[in-house]
Amino acid sequence: MRALERWSSVLTVVIAAGTIALPAIAQEAATEPAQKVAVEGTYIRIGYNDEGWVTMGFRTANNSVGEDWLLLEVGMTVQKGVADYTLKRSDIALVTPGPKVVQLATQSEFQEAGYLRALNQRADVARDAINYFPPAATRGCAINFFANPAGGTGSRLARDVVDLSPNRACVGRVFFHIPDGIELGQHHLAVKFADSTIKVPFRVMTKDEVKEFEMKWKDARKKAKEEEK
Repeated sequence: MRALERWSSVLTVVIAAGTIALPAIAQEAATEPAQKVAVEGTYIRIGYNDEGWVTMGFRTANNSVGEDWLLLEVGMTVQKGVADYTLKRSDIALVTPGPKVVQLATQSEFQEAGYLRALNQRADVARDAINYFPPAATRGCAINFFANPAGGTGSRLARDVVDLSPNRACVGRVFFHIPDGIELGQHHLAVKFADSTIKVPFRVMTKDEVKEFEMKWKDARKKAKEEEK
């Protein structure tokens, strides 16, 4: 686990390189001046401010265009010096390109879907490490908003809350039901903390956009490393 301050310049370079990394990210920075966003690979985004921290992987979501369930790998904590916080299911939402706000699914909706075991298994095969946290978050912690008794990654008991504290790096999977199907374009994961909401932008991309982003990301990392020398 490590902090991402050194990659702030990388995000700026990627945004400057073109539309793939995206004007909407810059807009979020303008509307939420205390929030920062970092990129740690094609499918990993981190949003953080002085209160909270959210790390997110969206590879499975990007590979599920047209499907009616969206899965995200997420990690959350509160910053050093911030009081412990009990994060509720209702504190998490997804903003789709519409824009439309979709609340985190309930455990009963998850169970009634019936086929999410296959989605979980797909995510197990192709996933990205999201263990990027502030230095103080050294203890592991599970986010169990969803139970998965059919097998695959996940707890057998669902909880409607997760207790966050500065020394806990809490990770898990979250699911959103999208009846009209997952769209290409800009999305945001919104996580409400006690005094602020962190909005983590991510774009569901076409294969060509993925290739273009990866090329720009590689060039941006190379430039950032050269500037560190």
